[in-house]
Amino acid sequence: MSASSGEGAEPNLTPILDMVFQLITFFILVTNFKGATMDLTLKLPVLGSARPLDYKGSKEPIMLNINAQGQVQAYNEYWDVEKLITQQSRLLKQQFKYEGVELKDGELPVPILVRADKAVPFSVLNKVIKTCQEHGFRQFSLSAMTHEGEGT
Repeated sequence: MSASSGEGAEPNLTPILDMVFQLITFFILVTNFKGATMDLTLKLPVLGSARPLDYKGSKEPIMLNINAQGQVQAYNEYWDVEKLITQQSRLLKQQFKYEGVELKDGELPVPILVRADKAVPFSVLNKVIKTCQEHGFRQFSLSAMTHEGEGT
């Protein structure tokens, strides 16, 4: 029998497997690992009316975790809040300028999500928010739990 008759021929699966592997790799790379930016050791305050952040925008919110000692963690590193916010503000302003987005009154349309431990003094939280406001951030969301053990 000739190979062109189709009998006994086996399909070549290499291109299909290659394509599936590339798709899996692509989805792994573009998946948003939002949970990786959360410090799950924080004990958030309990607030009965807490609800998830609902934002509309092209940029993901900047998540700041503040532990009981008042240390600010973002992107899995501890930062000086002034240095972090200055850097983020500068990068976002450059990015918006490159994209041709005009900022109204220098206000950055990127929300700041603050996850502060319930033991954090108000003065530390106030300093973080004031620093953000000085650099153009105006949208804030403070994270809390609706019931003991459920964070938003």
